[in-house]
Formats: sequence, C-alpha cells, structure tokens
Amino acid sequence: MADERTFVIVGASLAGAKAAETLRADGFTGKIVLIGEETERPYERPPLSKDHLHGKEGAREKAFVHEPGWYAEHDVDLRLATRVTHLDPAAKTVTLDGVDELHYDKLLLTTGSRVRTLDVPGAQLPGVRYLRTVDESDALLDHLKRAANVVVVGAGWIGLETAAAARHHGATVTVVELADLPLQRVLGDEVARVYADLHRAHGVTFRFGAKVASFNGTAALESVVLDDGTELPADLAVVGVGIQPNTELAVDGGLAVDNGILVDAGLRTSAPDVYAAGDVVNLDHPLLGRRVRVEHWANALNGGKAAGKALLGEDITYDRVPYFFSDQYDLGMEYSGYADASDQVVFRGSPAIEDGKAPEFIAFWVRDGRVLAGMNANVWDVTDPIQALVRAGHQGRAVDLAKLADPTVPLDKLLD
Repeated sequence: MADERTFVIVGASLAGAKAAETLRADGFTGKIVLIGEETERPYERPPLSKDHLHGKEGAREKAFVHEPGWYAEHDVDLRLATRVTHLDPAAKTVTLDGVDELHYDKLLLTTGSRVRTLDVPGAQLPGVRYLRTVDESDALLDHLKRAANVVVVGAGWIGLETAAAARHHGATVTVVELADLPLQRVLGDEVARVYADLHRAHGVTFRFGAKVASFNGTAALESVVLDDGTELPADLAVVGVGIQPNTELAVDGGLAVDNGILVDAGLRTSAPDVYAAGDVVNLDHPLLGRRVRVEHWANALNGGKAAGKALLGEDITYDRVPYFFSDQYDLGMEYSGYADASDQVVFRGSPAIEDGKAPEFIAFWVRDGRVLAGMNANVWDVTDPIQALVRAGHQGRAVDLAKLADPTVPLDKLLD
C-alpha cells in the first residue's frame, strides 16, 4: 500500500538535507518537500570560512551536501528561492510566499541562523561584509584577493578563520575585539592565549577592549573608527559578531521559543508532529543536564539524521557530545564537549608556540576531577577517547588528573 503521507522540511540546510536523506535511506516512500529561501541547493558551511575562502580549487563544489541530481533521483521535492511565511500547527499547513498552502503530516524545522549585524554609521558601505552564505563567501573571496588592509570585527571562530584567510592572501589584518583575548568566552584565558600568539606570529594585530564606532568612506569603505577615536585604514571589513536563530516561523506558529526553538531529547517541539533540528534548536540535552543551543556543523549533520528517524516514529534520544573543529594557519583543532571558560584547564603537551611553529597538545576542561570538554590541537585520531572521557565526566566519573596530563598514559586507559 502506498504511503500517502507528506513530510515537509523547512530549511534547505545541511540538517534539512540529511533529514531527507535519512528518510529515504530508512525506507520512507511518501512525499518529501524540502523548502529553502536561498537559490543554492543545501550546502555545508565550514568550507565557506576555510578552504573556499583560501581559494582552494574545488572547495566550493565540495561544500554541497548532494550532487545536483540527487534530489530528483530520490524523489525529494526541492523548492529553492521559496519562503515559508506562515505556520498553522492546528491545520497542519505552511504557507509559501504568502500565497500557497501546503499540508503536512509531519513537519521539520531546520531554519538555521543568521548573522548579527552592526548598527553603526557607515555599516552599509561597500566593503563592509558578513560571512554566512555561499554567495557571501564567493564575494568575500573575490574581495580578499585584492584587499590591502582588512579589519575583522569579532575574534570568534569565523573572525579568526577569516583573519587567517586574509593573511593567506597577503593583506594587512587587524582584529577588533571587545574582550581581552580571542575566543575568551569559549576557551578561557589559557587556551585563548594560544590563538592570540598564533595570529600574532602570522602578522595579525589585535585591538582588544575595543568596539567599532563607525565605518568611514565615500563611495566605499576607507577606514574603521573605534570607540576611542582610533582610525584604522581598511578597504575591507569583515564583521563576525555572532549569529541568532531564525525562530520567526516557530513564533508565528505558537511554538515554545527561548534562544531557539525548544525541543526535547527526541527533537520534538511543543506542537504535535512538529520537530526541529540544527542550530535553531535549544535542546534539553540529556547528557549535559541542561538546555543548550549548539551552532556548529556536527550538530546540523547529526541532528538532521536524528530528526529523520524521529519523523519516522523512532524513539530517539539525541545526546551527542557537542563537537566542532577549526583550521587556522598550521594549527588544526577539534573540540568535544561543553564546559565553562572558568573551568580548570589541564594540558597534555605544551601549548607554547616555539620558533613560529604551531604547538601539539590536548587541553581538557575539568571540574571536580571530571572532564567536561577536550580540545586536541595538531594531535589526531583521539576524538573517540576524548569524547568517551567527556561523556563519563558529564555522567559524574572523575579521572586522575596527573595521568590525564601524562602523554605516556593512553587516553583510553584513563577510565579503567
């Protein structure tokens, strides 16, 4: 008997595409409608600030989740350049572009996030750019190839990766950051200093404790003025001051929202037959014992897969250890877990930059002897044991800190 159900996915993102892929892989034969506002088919975002921004050949095409023909081949109705303007959970309908109503049997929201913008004089000048979409990455790459003086506003992951790309293209780079160190709120002082030293070793200048007062120029950007009156020459400014979840549709539909769409461990929203996944989600995380909104690639990848199974009626528990990665110059890292920047840091190996060479180390964030997060920097094939330590730590198991810091003790023996 044919499956007459219609599953609608709003958000043609990595999470949305992976949910559609999972539905077909797990045998769903009903109708799948995948709706996105952009004109490009679903893609992954990490290459946009990494390989593609460095101009590596083929990086742009590798960002796409599936080949162009995949959606038709798998009978996925991909509707691009289409905006969902209204959600009615009672009627089980969504309205497209304010006109057409589409019925759903189950609905998945993977609407993602958008950049936070600066509201200062000159913010609309040509040369002031943001990085979130593939089109913005294309335009930024083109500008970086000819930029002489680049100001990066915000020393988060996007800001620092953009700074590294700008140095790769030969520009003079200044990073403006309100905090005292890059990534300070995420990593804490000890590990944040590694990134400050890394970028300084590659010629980047930091302006800490500063914020932008205005962008100046006539026909295009010419300088960035800070709140203390300092004027920085700039023909390109890249603003990376965070993102905010796209919850407007959920609010319109009366769903529970608080710093994202509220979902339980099964990715269920407050409305029947409506699910959500990706960085728009504020998840009641069963492992961490708190609500968290994770803004990284792995959450979209794995959350989309889990949501596909949830749509099919599987009783899932989404308790993945949060994970992200970053590549800057010759320092690659992977971070697993969830910790406070104020937690104790235990190093395995030295984080010092010597002779301009990036270090090799693992940093663990520890509380009461429990490992809550770990970051391996230029040390590879250790994600699984680090995540095992993190999972055990959040479950209340402590480890010997002296052994944790000792490189001769295998990570997978620390829980024995």
